[in-house]
Amino acid sequence: MKKYFVIGNPIDHSLSPKLHNHWFKENKIDAIYDKKKIKENDLKNVFSEFKENKINGINVTVPFKKSVIPYLDELSPEADQTQSVNTIILSNNNLIGHNTDIAGFTQAIKNLNFDIKGKKIFILGAGGVVPSIIFALNKMNVAKIIVSNRTKNKAEELKSRFLNLDVLDWGDITDFDVIINATSLGLKEESINLDFSKLGNNKLFYDVIYNPLETNFLKEGKKLGNRTENGKFMFVYQAFEAFKLWHGIEPSINKETLEILSND
Repeated sequence: MKKYFVIGNPIDHSLSPKLHNHWFKENKIDAIYDKKKIKENDLKNVFSEFKENKINGINVTVPFKKSVIPYLDELSPEADQTQSVNTIILSNNNLIGHNTDIAGFTQAIKNLNFDIKGKKIFILGAGGVVPSIIFALNKMNVAKIIVSNRTKNKAEELKSRFLNLDVLDWGDITDFDVIINATSLGLKEESINLDFSKLGNNKLFYDVIYNPLETNFLKEGKKLGNRTENGKFMFVYQAFEAFKLWHGIEPSINKETLEILSND
C-alpha cells in the first residue's frame, strides 16, 4: 500500500486526508493519506524515509513551504520562482518540489466569475501561500498588490522577488477592491482587529482558510456588505493538481467531493 502525507504545524485543521482518501477509494488506488504534525528538525528524517520509498508523496503546508526546499533535488519553474513548495514527488530517485497552490488559487478565482483584471489587491500576510497568490495575481493582470505583514521585513523580502508590489505597515489600512487573508488568524477563531468600516462595500473578502468555513474576517466582511469567499475551492483545486502529479489521474470534483469536506 502506498503512503502519502501532508506535513505542517499546526495540522489538525487539514482536510487533505479526507479528500485524498475519498479520491483513492473512488479511483480504486491502494493507498492511504495521513497528516503529520512535525517540527523543523524532523524534516531530515521525513525526507530520508521518502528517498527510501517508505513515503510515496508529500503535501506541505505552513510553516514548511520554503524550508523543505534544501531537501529537494529539483524544483518546478513555479516552485523555483515563488520559492514555495506544497507538493513533492519522487521521480528517478529525485525529490521534485511542485507548487500547485498557484493553479488552485487561479481556478478558485475563475470559479467566482469575478473579473480580477485591473483590480487593487490588499494581502494580509507574507508567508506560506502568499508568493503563490502574488504569482497568480500577476498572471491575471491585476493593477496593484499591497502586502501587510506583522513582521514587516518578511513582506519586504517579497519585493525582491515580485514587481508591482507595495508594503504597508501592519495595522494600516488602504483602499482595495479585493482583500485576501493569508495569515493563520482565523484558524482558531481569532479576529484580525483591523477596521474596514470606512472603506465602503461591494468588495471581495477572500480567506485562504477553509476550516472553519467562515472566519471572523469573513463574518466582518459580510456584515459590512461585501462579497465573501473562503479557501475551500483553492484547497480542492490545489489537491486536484497534486493528485494528477502523483497518479496521472484527474479526480472528480462534484457535489459529493464538497460534501465530504463539510465539518463532521
